[in-house]
Amino acid sequence: MAERRAFAQKISRTVAAEVRKQISAQYSGSPQLLKNLNIVGNISHHTTVPLTEAVDPVDLEDYLITHPLAVDSGPLRDLVEFPPDDIEVVYSPRDCRTLVSAVPEESEMDPHVRDCIRSYTEDWAIVIRKYHKLGTGFNPNTLDKQRERQKGLPRQVFESDEAPDGNSYQDEQDDLKRRSMSIDDTPRGSWACSIFDLKNSLPDALLPNLLDRTPNEEIDHQNDDQRKSNRHKELFALHPSPDEEEPIERLSIPDVPKEHFGQRLLVKCLSLKFEIEIEPIFASLALYDVKEKKKISENFYFDLNSEQMKGLLRPHVPPAAITTLARSAIFSITYPSQDVFLVIKLEKVLQQGDIGECAEPYMIFKEADATKNKEKLEKLKSQADQFCQRLGKYRMPFAWTAIHLMNIVSSAGSLERDSTEVEISTGERKGSWSERRNSSLVGRRSLERTTSGDDACNLTSFRPATLTVANFFKQEGDRLSDEDLYKFLADMRRPSSVLRRLRPITAQLKIDISPAPENPHYCLTPELLQVKLYPDSRVRPTREILEFPARDVYVPNTTYRNLLYIYPQSLNFANRQGSARNITVKVQFMYGEDPSNAMPVIFGKSSCSEFSKEAYTAVVYHNRSPDFHEEVKVKLPATLTDHHHLLFTFYHVSCQQKQNTPLETPVGYTWIPMLQNGRLKTGQFCLPVSLEKPPQAYSVLSPEVPLPGMKWVDNHKGVFNVEVVAVSSIHTQDPYLDKFFALVNALDEHMFPVRIGDMRIMENNLENELKSSISALNSSQLEPVVRFLHLLLDKLILLVVRPPVIAGQIVNLGQASFEAMASIINRLHKNLEGNHDQHGRNNLLASYIYYVFRLPNTYPNSPSPGPGGLGGSVHYATMARSAVRPASLNLNRSRSLSNSNPDISGTPTSPDDEVRSIIGSKGLDRSNSWVNTGPKAAPWGSNPSPSAESTQAMDRSCNRMSSHTETSSFLQTLTGRLPTKKLFHEELALQWVVCSGSVRESALQQAWFFFELMVKSMVHHLYFNDKLDAPRKTRFPERFMDDIAALVSTIAGDVVTRFQKDTEMVERLNTSLAFFLNDLLSVMDRGFVFSLIKSCYKQVASKLYSLPNPSVLVSLRLDFLRIICSHEHYVTLNLPCSLLTPPASPSPSVSSATSQSSGFSTNVQDQKIANMFELSLPFRQQHYLAGLVLTELALILDPDAEGLFGLHKKVINMVHNLLSSHDSDPRYSDPQIKARVAMLYLPLIGIIMETVPQLYDFTETHNQRGRPICIAPDDYDSESGSMISQTVAMAIAGTSVPQLTRPGSFLLTSTSGRQHTTFSAESSRSLLICLLWVLKNADETVLQKWFTDLSVLQLNRLLDLLYLCVSCFEYKGKKVFERMNSLTFKKSKDMRAKLEEAILGSIGARQEMVRRSRGQLERSPSGSAFGSQENLRWRKDMTHWRQNTEKLDKSRAEIEHEALIDGNLATEANLIILDTLEIVVQTVSVTESKESILGGVLKVLLQSMACNQSAVYLQHCFATQRALVSKFPELLFEEETEQCADLCLRLLRHCSSSISTIRSHASASLYLLMRQNFEIGNNFARVKMQVTMSLSSLVGTSQNFNEEFLRRSLKTILTYAEEDLELRETTFPDQVQDLVFNLHMILSDTVKMKEHQEDPEMLIDLMYRIAKGYQTSPDLRLTWLQNMAGKHSERSNHAEAAQCLVHSAALVAEYLSMLEDRKYLPVGCVTFQNISSNVLEESAVSDDVVSPDEEGICSGKYFTESGLVGLLEQAAASFSMAGMYEAVNEVYKVLIPIHEANRDAKKLSTIHGKLQEAFSKIVHQSTGWEFLPCDSDSSSFFLKLFLS
Repeated sequence: MAERRAFAQKISRTVAAEVRKQISAQYSGSPQLLKNLNIVGNISHHTTVPLTEAVDPVDLEDYLITHPLAVDSGPLRDLVEFPPDDIEVVYSPRDCRTLVSAVPEESEMDPHVRDCIRSYTEDWAIVIRKYHKLGTGFNPNTLDKQRERQKGLPRQVFESDEAPDGNSYQDEQDDLKRRSMSIDDTPRGSWACSIFDLKNSLPDALLPNLLDRTPNEEIDHQNDDQRKSNRHKELFALHPSPDEEEPIERLSIPDVPKEHFGQRLLVKCLSLKFEIEIEPIFASLALYDVKEKKKISENFYFDLNSEQMKGLLRPHVPPAAITTLARSAIFSITYPSQDVFLVIKLEKVLQQGDIGECAEPYMIFKEADATKNKEKLEKLKSQADQFCQRLGKYRMPFAWTAIHLMNIVSSAGSLERDSTEVEISTGERKGSWSERRNSSLVGRRSLERTTSGDDACNLTSFRPATLTVANFFKQEGDRLSDEDLYKFLADMRRPSSVLRRLRPITAQLKIDISPAPENPHYCLTPELLQVKLYPDSRVRPTREILEFPARDVYVPNTTYRNLLYIYPQSLNFANRQGSARNITVKVQFMYGEDPSNAMPVIFGKSSCSEFSKEAYTAVVYHNRSPDFHEEVKVKLPATLTDHHHLLFTFYHVSCQQKQNTPLETPVGYTWIPMLQNGRLKTGQFCLPVSLEKPPQAYSVLSPEVPLPGMKWVDNHKGVFNVEVVAVSSIHTQDPYLDKFFALVNALDEHMFPVRIGDMRIMENNLENELKSSISALNSSQLEPVVRFLHLLLDKLILLVVRPPVIAGQIVNLGQASFEAMASIINRLHKNLEGNHDQHGRNNLLASYIYYVFRLPNTYPNSPSPGPGGLGGSVHYATMARSAVRPASLNLNRSRSLSNSNPDISGTPTSPDDEVRSIIGSKGLDRSNSWVNTGPKAAPWGSNPSPSAESTQAMDRSCNRMSSHTETSSFLQTLTGRLPTKKLFHEELALQWVVCSGSVRESALQQAWFFFELMVKSMVHHLYFNDKLDAPRKTRFPERFMDDIAALVSTIAGDVVTRFQKDTEMVERLNTSLAFFLNDLLSVMDRGFVFSLIKSCYKQVASKLYSLPNPSVLVSLRLDFLRIICSHEHYVTLNLPCSLLTPPASPSPSVSSATSQSSGFSTNVQDQKIANMFELSLPFRQQHYLAGLVLTELALILDPDAEGLFGLHKKVINMVHNLLSSHDSDPRYSDPQIKARVAMLYLPLIGIIMETVPQLYDFTETHNQRGRPICIAPDDYDSESGSMISQTVAMAIAGTSVPQLTRPGSFLLTSTSGRQHTTFSAESSRSLLICLLWVLKNADETVLQKWFTDLSVLQLNRLLDLLYLCVSCFEYKGKKVFERMNSLTFKKSKDMRAKLEEAILGSIGARQEMVRRSRGQLERSPSGSAFGSQENLRWRKDMTHWRQNTEKLDKSRAEIEHEALIDGNLATEANLIILDTLEIVVQTVSVTESKESILGGVLKVLLQSMACNQSAVYLQHCFATQRALVSKFPELLFEEETEQCADLCLRLLRHCSSSISTIRSHASASLYLLMRQNFEIGNNFARVKMQVTMSLSSLVGTSQNFNEEFLRRSLKTILTYAEEDLELRETTFPDQVQDLVFNLHMILSDTVKMKEHQEDPEMLIDLMYRIAKGYQTSPDLRLTWLQNMAGKHSERSNHAEAAQCLVHSAALVAEYLSMLEDRKYLPVGCVTFQNISSNVLEESAVSDDVVSPDEEGICSGKYFTESGLVGLLEQAAASFSMAGMYEAVNEVYKVLIPIHEANRDAKKLSTIHGKLQEAFSKIVHQSTGWEFLPCDSDSSSFFLKLFLS
């Protein structure tokens, strides 16, 4: 670095770095750093804890007791403690779909059925954290919520939005430069009229009381009140939340368990019409899946016969129940695919003749020929009539057809709601076998659309279609089986279908197919229950058709369903003697053997009674081995006995009426017992058929058993194939589950022996059987396990909580049940991948915990264990077990699990002292507290005695007395009155702690499940024991807390040791642990939970030291912390009302008496204030969680942090997320409370101040960092005089130099590299909005006290930040939003890659989540400001608003809304900055020192005036500026002279504003500025000078400058001068008038210039004249020469531009030589005459030249040595471009001596290089003056001017 500052050079760099490390460890990056450095030597080490280590949290419960809040009520009261109604246990009735709930009709039920029914009907037991929705996990800052918060925002007025179009935006500036404003563009039309008389102009409104002498305090007070009124309360409502993936703490409430439905389809059958109508036809519909070869719905029977046809059957059919008259049905399809067909089968009344004969008339007669064939038809009708009379109760197969469902759905388009006609035909005559649609809407388009995969099969949003099925296939008598049907269906899809060659039966079946409505009216379930919204029972119903899903569906049962479907398939009577040809099978469901025992449980088909006692299959004429296609649906009784059975009776039906021949003759019998060994018997059967009626007591045996003396068909071979399928939520149909439930129920009922399968289990064998059946649950099928999941888990939990007594012994099944639960939930997790949330929690399990799980015996109405309990019975253990194991055993159980224990495997090392200290910080011995382990148990910190043998941990798991049975109650329990009840959470924690090996592993895999179970159990326990209001320290026994501590410690150990190997599992484990601790904060001793958090932190910290790349682990810790902090009472947990007290032993910031670097702070510094703003030990202890959050922020943002760069965005988002949620939280809307909340984040200000060098630079100026450097290098030497100690100097060198040598003006070299990686714009913006939130809401007096303690250096750093905020939140203007809208946003490559992956399906959702979070960390830290780590969506330097919607075109209203929000954000942000500046100014007033920072305050003010601001803000800004000038006039007029020039320029610019209020305030400020300047020295030369200069440069440069508005402001200033009574007698009014007239003249010149805008030569001529007019005012002349140079450069007239610059340099040289006599500087303009003789015009010889010593003269930045150098360099460059190389040489002749004097070798080498270039070019060209690049017009003009 060319200009390393002197004192920095004296310091060795290595030492500095070491010091920095040492200091940052002790001072944790706090802004107090520099003040406290020189007492580093005597720090007592135990009082400071480096940021990388966890501190001991305050014991929250004790603290609240010992520090009661002074105020009894009021808003702050609610911040102190959780609200009393924080947690509620709610029993909420479950929704029932049907009008009456589905329960069995029987009153007597066996225990299993009773349990099932209870499980399906009991209320949900829900634990509600009432305020949970206010935590960040449930309170996302969604777009809708933002909109809600943004309602009623005022529209801010911005000049940039008001300005007429074409008045400039930077992107258009190129063409605007060429097309300057023409005369017609000006608002007043032609300006050619004479100069408007200023006196006749109208002034703007004058500000009242402006000229009164009001005390400064009062003015401040008024300004303050006005600033604070009508402010927007919520800053974050104006700021979009940062762009992040789904936040880690988001936890959705699981879905309520409910009955499963697939996609639902409504089919309405409208009409069925044949060519001839002679007899009734019966139809049924069902769905089939060809690929799976499965019928996927039950049958829907419908009757479309006319009343006349129905009349033919009157004698046989009882009156029809309305439930059987349905003509519309709702089908459910879980797995829609291209293979689903809707099959329609038709049957007719049985008649003589085979199907072909019977169908013949339908094929040959045509309706059109009815009259011709009248006689034949009459004959057919009479035959049909006869058959109906005689055989009306029998049916025969007739015809069938099928509809390819997906063709209809896909062709019906999506969501166009008009219905479509589709005609389906089957023969050549009607066209090919494809569905055709005739739709006027969509045009003809082929429907043979194939779709890839099942995704296209969406049944929820197609357009309803009306289908006309034109042809049916005749049913072949020998092709009735399902196998044949699948072949036909497969064949139908082929182009050359065999079916096409068949002759069809022509008919017209019309059906409507549409997506089923959400809640259809008049609906019946498959059990014929009425679904809700059934207003009138007489209306024809719609039937819900039960689905038989093609593949397993994993949904727990929630309703009672108990149906049986019987499918007779085939019969082989080929070898039966005798006549048996027209065979029908009668199916009955019997409860005994008497024929009268048939039960009316068979569902009716169509137009018949609801239930009947028998069903007949259709008859195939003259077939001894018929196939059947019947479906018999039975309503199973809830409780089955051994006597229930299905009876099949085979009949031969005599079709011809013969004498003495009965209508039906029984030809065989067979049966199926319903129960076999207590289990429902279902499946495929091939049964032998008996020729005789079965004998007595046959029903308990199977027909396969050879009964003596019975005759069988075909030698007792199986001749009848039948399938029985149950759809039941009572019968599990899984042997392992059946056995488990049977054993548990046997225990319940105390019924021994138990018969299971072929075994009889006696009581003495029960324990082994029970254990083996629990472990055998693993072998059960997953589908039944899921269906009975709720009951299964309930039973396992019951076994844990109430160990059964078997043969007088208590059997402890805790371990077995725990293992079974772990394996079941792992199976669910692995097999149901798609059913997890983002944390990998399976939805079925989550909803079980949330809605179903409850502690056994905690039913609202049954407080005692008993029949109401979970399978309740009193045959559970009583305390008599104390007789078996002496109580003395329990007395030794005084150790906890914290010592190393071989039985607790899985812990990488023995849990260290950390756990012991958590468990044992109170120093009691556990043995003392054992005897009385009741509610008065010892506090959780008893000291474990290390000597006890480790075996007792296992003993504990077998025989630990339940904690809430006090030993004192032993006597009464021996009498057996009190049943033992373990507490589930205690038992669960214990089992988990002692488990090992694979069990432990599977529990870890699904830790969330056990954690959530444990928490719900704890809440229920507190609720039922009325302990929810009890003090937290007494809620749980200490033994349980030991277990929790051990558990948390070992799990944290797993996270730390395994995060590199099992990344995905560890991520889940980490979030589960965090959610668990979050939950515990709501129910347990919070100090204890904090200590658990500390133990986790400690384990992570010790691991971090040894890691080369810590970012993955730190990222996990961030997730962990973010989840804990999402607690809804996060603020209360941080003790916001506590006042920090310094620790007793001296802490590093004892007081600033010893700290000389802040020489102006009071002797005894207010320690409390310092602690509040630092991450001091008291802060981190008392505001524990906030301390952790801010510590993470400080550590990750630390520029020296290795490898954590990728986490910047993550940690900043965490803070942003918290503050945003506080901001919108209704509990904290009161300002007093918000100030308390903001107090938790005060150290944030210091942390962000430390990051200033890393923040993204929003100022966008040309030098490398456009921020003002607040302290010039010389200021350091003054501050580091005798007062500064060596340590401070080293610290400044080590930490602060890079930040302070940032080039802030063009004096410093702008090439020095950046010291740190820059944050992205988005992260910087998020940080700054957080800073503003704290500044807005914090208590002003606290801020002021802290500012008072800060050193000048730190205050300047703060001002630096505010300066940056001004630019960061600048309003962008509507036009920018419109332009952005028209941009096409390019997604980053990342997004595209992700998209491709998702489309190609190469990655699952969960892996995607994991990969995302991992990817966040592995991105390279070397990225640019827009490095990949931030994934900004589009690159524009100011990208910080988010594109919230993916659609690119926004409506006008949306753009308006965006601009409205942005305008309000800009206004509010700047007002907060203004508030803070006022506090800083007050600080200066109070301390009467630190004036040096006022310059910084002024810089921020000026920067904000220069930005695009709203009228509201500018009014306040000008008020503050006036107050500042009035308090510190000398600041502007003596010290910050350059700022005075800036201020004048800004005020003048606003004086020409188009908004009158802005003009009023700007003119008032300008007038007061002159007045104050005059009062100091009776003239206001400086302001006069600066204003004139400002006007000239404004006029010369501003494109959208409006004379009329400025003229009004000048008139306003004149009016003030006239009305100013106080100064009327002085020369002031005249001086003002002179100035105003002078300004007016300049305006007039400008007007002339505007007239000649299109005539460049004339324009330059005018500028030259104006410049000549300023001969007496060097600054202004220089300004105009600069303007001329600029104009020439624009037109590429480089030679002329160079001459203007030479004149400028000559002018500067002239005045410099008067000011300082330096040999190497040019003597004056004479030096330049070799370049051009005209420069002598610049000599300062005339009498009226102002001396440069005069105040306000030659004060511009060009009147310095470096200014002169700059001008000469520009001139040389211009001459070079103009090809005038000799002149280049002449210019460098002047420059070389200056650089030589400064020994600037670098510059000299550049110059000589350029000279070499120039001379070589001269050599190449002919010598002499060449004006090659100049065009002839300008040359001739300029030759006149300069070379005269």
